Amino acid sequence: MGKASSAKKVARLAQKGKGRKVRFQGGTLFPALIVGISVVGLALIVYSRSSIPNQNVPPTVEDHWHASYGFYACDTWLPDLQGNKEELDTAGQLISDGFRRTGIHSHDDGVIHWHPYTSAATGRNAKLGVFLDVYGVKVSDTKIEFPADQGGAVYEEGVTKCTVDGKEVDGEVVVYAFDSYDNADELSTYITNFDEIRLKNDAMAFSIVFAPAGSKPGLPPSAASLPELGAADMAPTTTVATDAGATTVPGDTSSTTVPGATTVPSASTVAPGTTVPASTTTSP
Repeated sequence: MGKASSAKKVARLAQKGKGRKVRFQGGTLFPALIVGISVVGLALIVYSRSSIPNQNVPPTVEDHWHASYGFYACDTWLPDLQGNKEELDTAGQLISDGFRRTGIHSHDDGVIHWHPYTSAATGRNAKLGVFLDVYGVKVSDTKIEFPADQGGAVYEEGVTKCTVDGKEVDGEVVVYAFDSYDNADELSTYITNFDEIRLKNDAMAFSIVFAPAGSKPGLPPSAASLPELGAADMAPTTTVATDAGATTVPGDTSSTTVPGATTVPSASTVAPGTTVPASTTTSP
């Protein structure tokens, strides 16, 4: 009888407990506050990791990278982007906001010169879109659009037609990112989010294409000369003093400069008023 009575008590207690809410001592405010703080803290961690590039991730402001690039339309490589964006205004300030902010530009040579000025172009922020923005070129999922100062051409899916075997066919936008300028086999193919394509290392190559599906234009034309073009960009400069002032000659280190004289590469420099044989180069 004792066991039966105990069982009945347990059953009655269980029945009474149905539907009742368990409450923390002191109410629900404290647990809710803890949960809220945890959610906010997690969100801040995620935001900071995504928005602040790792300073140890290359390229850094100490790096000077070069990457080959080219625009390909239907069956032809287009001209390289023009202008180095180094022009100054009357106050001596860079006119190009994009170049001033990032330090990324080109030299009319089909090469992206990547020497970041700020974190806007370092680490995980080193993306193809940074370069395109400097020149005002827009590459979306369906269209390549050049600004007026780069010819103003527009290549748009469903609008622009390519001619293949005498027939007009649609083109599509795709970007091929090559890991190295000298290897056409190691590449990634992108069909969307082109601005987010990262520069992961020096000496990459990018083919930005509008062409019929399946087209494989390969490496851009400048890829074959990337080492030479990059070396020319980093060559030392010589300041030449003349009567009119100083002139900087990129890469010229073959002569000696005498104030007040004109420097001629690979020739002797003589100060004004000096008498020399007719076979020797003199200053004007």
